Amino acid sequence: MSTSTNRQHNGRLPMGRRWKVIATAGAAVVFAGVGIGVAAAGGSASASTISCPSVADKLPAVPASAQAEVSRNLALLNTQIAEANNRLATSAGQGGANFVQNAILGPLADKRTATIDRIAISIGRQGTRPTNLGGLATCSLATAGGGSAPESTQVAVADGANGGAAADGGTIVCPDVESQLPAVPAGAQAEVDRNLALLDTQIAEANTRLDNTVGQGGPNFVQNAILGPLEDKRIATINRIATAIGRINARPQGLDALAPCTLQAAGGDAAQDPAAEDPAAEEPAAEDPVAEDPAAADPGTISCPDVRSQLPAVPAGAQAEVDRNLALLDTQIAEANARLISTVGQGGPNFVQNAILGPLEDKRIATINRIATAIGRINARPVGLDALAPCTLN
Repeated sequence: MSTSTNRQHNGRLPMGRRWKVIATAGAAVVFAGVGIGVAAAGGSASASTISCPSVADKLPAVPASAQAEVSRNLALLNTQIAEANNRLATSAGQGGANFVQNAILGPLADKRTATIDRIAISIGRQGTRPTNLGGLATCSLATAGGGSAPESTQVAVADGANGGAAADGGTIVCPDVESQLPAVPAGAQAEVDRNLALLDTQIAEANTRLDNTVGQGGPNFVQNAILGPLEDKRIATINRIATAIGRINARPQGLDALAPCTLQAAGGDAAQDPAAEDPAAEEPAAEDPVAEDPAAADPGTISCPDVRSQLPAVPAGAQAEVDRNLALLDTQIAEANARLISTVGQGGPNFVQNAILGPLEDKRIATINRIATAIGRINARPVGLDALAPCTLN
């Protein structure tokens, strides 16, 4: 019998053919291994969830007049995490090594910072503003099962807090924006809804401030300290709505006319500041604190930390947006100083903080976050800039 026949009978292949089979099998194992790795990596990305620090359990007892606003913003934190998790799932495999940080976690931190600040400001209007919330905005990526538990929207109410004086101060009413919008394109719906919700939050905050300052200030107090700042916020929010629609369809015109709000008296009639309606309620000129106290004519100046000097090198692709927002920071300080001068002698001991410095800090947080986001789209996102938002009175 031939050697070839013997090898076939023994079930063995020629040496050359054996090496080919082994090499082919090895290649199959390698490709199979790559497939398993890709599948595992893809499964890991799709199974990852976003984990954020809880906020509700870090809050002090909340004044009753702030309870609704705090609960609303705690619920908004849950919505923001859900939206970010949805973005994470639908963008698996996209972008480079920093995609999740720059496109999902960074913008989420911006939103959480603004929402947590609103919670702190709301509590601080009636009680002591919490200062331990600053590190709760940043979230991270967790493996399957490691995501955040939903925020509780139930908060402990401070004893003796009472928000029932709002009827005495009236109610702020504003034109309805949603009913004046054209058909909203699907690609803009989420952003429009977010800003419509923000308009409601702004009105609620203004009514809370109205409640907390009943009896304060002179005849123009409500206009200068509440309705004026509210109009500023509404203009910015309404413009964001118009811009969102205008990116896809024709930009709606004339919406700015919906920004001014009015004070509705307890009986239901629209009115200006109650003190302005009653001439007897106006302070006589002889009692003008500026006239009596020459020092009161100089209310001081608002001083804010310099943001420009704290920025890293700004990439060329972000320079225009960064410059625009740096200029806006200067405008905000100038507006706040003008309001400081025009309201000399108004309000109680917390007037400047509640009516000027607080709203200025809110605006600066949003502007500084836009600067950080612009840089973070190209380079590493700068951190810690939120500490530059609070300003002081010199």
